[in-house]
Amino acid sequence: MDKQLLGQSLFRIILGLFVIGILLFLPAGTFRYWQGWLLICILFVPMTVAGLLLFVKNPELLRKRINAKEKEAEQKTVVSISGFLFIAAFIVAGLARRFGWLMLPDWAVWVSAAVFLASYIMYAEVLRENTYLSRIIEVQEGQKVIDTGLYGIVRHPMYSATTILFLAMPLVLGSPLSFLIMLGYIPVIVKRIRNEEAVLEEGLEGYREYKQRVKYRLIPFVW
Repeated sequence: MDKQLLGQSLFRIILGLFVIGILLFLPAGTFRYWQGWLLICILFVPMTVAGLLLFVKNPELLRKRINAKEKEAEQKTVVSISGFLFIAAFIVAGLARRFGWLMLPDWAVWVSAAVFLASYIMYAEVLRENTYLSRIIEVQEGQKVIDTGLYGIVRHPMYSATTILFLAMPLVLGSPLSFLIMLGYIPVIVKRIRNEEAVLEEGLEGYREYKQRVKYRLIPFVW
């Protein structure tokens, strides 16, 4: 058992839980923000289970995803902008709870939670299909083009899943204002995908042919 890898994984989960808790409940001015607790549950319970499964079944993929750091300046900017959007969206959601700004009805929150969990399942399937997945843009040694399963429908199913996840988060929190903030993630992910495809075309054998077979990047029949 790789105790160091297990410790790193658990530390990141606990740190993420602590940070998101501060970003939500401090602006809300109360722990009586049930939408915040709901998001924490549906975010961190599956994350912990997925992390433990990766630790058992594919520790190398888990290690790569934990330790990877972007090297390209353009992608560092993309990551920074994404982080800013998340922070702003969580803070605004907490403030909306405190001051009674526009909030979604309970049924819409639960529907959004169901969409979030469905996207999580999609994300897990992508991880199962593609063992070369990394948190950074790179071509790994021995990497091959994956064109089965979800990769036969769109070229970037991981980004499809994460885009739905990220857009569902503010709705789970009940905050349309936070959702408007998170819409800024769409041009960010488009920029990341364009850059990633340029890297893959240059360094991954067969990727150009794969692009000809699978026309859509993110959403079938749209883009």
